[in-house]
Amino acid sequence: MANGPGYLKVQGVDVVDPNGEKVILKGAATGGHLNMENFITGYPGHEHEMRLALLEVLGQEKYDFFFDKFLDYFFTGADAKLFASLGLNAIRIPINHRHFMDDEKPFAIKQDGFKLVDRVVELCAAEGIYTILDMHTFPGGQNQGWHSDSGLHRALFWENWDLQERGIKLWVEIAKHYKDNTWIAGYNPMNEPADPIHHRLQSWYARVEPAIRGVDPHHILWLDGNTYSMDFTAFKTVLPNCVYAIHDYSTMGFPAGTPYTGSAAQKDILRKQYERKVEFMREHKVPIWNGEFGPVYASPGETGYNATNQQRYDLLGEQLSIYKQDQICWSIWLYKDIGFQGMVYANPDSAYMKLLKPFLAKKKRLGLDKWGRDDQHVRHIYDPLVEHLREEIPEVSQKRRYPQHWGLEGHVHRVVRELLVSELLTYEFASYFEGKSFEELDELAASFKLENCLKRDGLNKILQEDAGLSGS
Repeated sequence: MANGPGYLKVQGVDVVDPNGEKVILKGAATGGHLNMENFITGYPGHEHEMRLALLEVLGQEKYDFFFDKFLDYFFTGADAKLFASLGLNAIRIPINHRHFMDDEKPFAIKQDGFKLVDRVVELCAAEGIYTILDMHTFPGGQNQGWHSDSGLHRALFWENWDLQERGIKLWVEIAKHYKDNTWIAGYNPMNEPADPIHHRLQSWYARVEPAIRGVDPHHILWLDGNTYSMDFTAFKTVLPNCVYAIHDYSTMGFPAGTPYTGSAAQKDILRKQYERKVEFMREHKVPIWNGEFGPVYASPGETGYNATNQQRYDLLGEQLSIYKQDQICWSIWLYKDIGFQGMVYANPDSAYMKLLKPFLAKKKRLGLDKWGRDDQHVRHIYDPLVEHLREEIPEVSQKRRYPQHWGLEGHVHRVVRELLVSELLTYEFASYFEGKSFEELDELAASFKLENCLKRDGLNKILQEDAGLSGS
């Protein structure tokens, strides 16, 4: 691999280069690539379920062919060049642990996983872009959400010491592999942990940090807060050469939230939610990283499409102005998808989008994906169920279920829609690929090539302006 300009490190509240010069990393995540997600590429439920269904429909040879092509096309040298042209200097690489581990051989590390990550790291390095390696899933699930790819509504990772040891083993092997690569800005050991009793996360960080340092003493660790990177109340001490990470989404950037108008009250809400999350970093005088944030966007044809998206752009701009004051590192969610959030998105006229158009419309109507959904077509079905449970379950019992901020309604939808209904509809999704030839599968995968995608110019202009104004 190409060697970079030297290891980045933590110095007080800053990330600095070997010369002690402050470095502000700004970029996005390649979510949907080495860790797929339902709203990003269109399937329902969880990646491993979708892959099993497609394997059944396609058979091993065509299954391997399709995913090899998809992974090649989704991020290429052209993507890295576009990214660099916007003045952005860092890409967060979300990784599904299944690329490296199988449950049947829990402590054996699959070398093919390194080939996948190496390729992205090298493409980015060729354009002078740093990368942060983010383990987005863990065996048993480190959180209760779909993006941990557990297929469960409980985070079993925290209940099983062996699963935690598997996570440490994986990071030791990754650190061994990348210890000499200075284009890697560091390791994000766990995305959005959600430990219901909080102290097990601290214990795991205290175990994984020296394990990584034992083989790689140089790279920064970028450590997420608990409860989906929003809660640091149980954090009491800081670990050496570590940056602490928040995720700073605003409900005003989602269909169910109050539209952003730029009022003084709304700006105050944005500032206060940020300040609450970074209180730990300020107290301990350590760097801040906003590892995820960003609104979702309306699609052409939706009522008020342009006005809605302008509100979302204004919201993003206000958030960036807050981060600029503190000169923090940030990574928006995300780079490429089928049209919800991406800087780049699949063309509606592409083979993939035309094939799945009926299914995507059904999925939207049913509100299967938590991310950016609108319940207008199914509210009459789920509201009575939620109300029934509210009436029958004591309020004190409802509030015991972690994460508490989801509320009873959020937990009902997780179990009913995001697990049961989504899993059952995975087979319908896979049926769209039945009988496809190798040529057709190649064309479907190629829908995610940059040259076949559209650019979200409004978003990219905001990011480019921020990168230029910052001088970083």
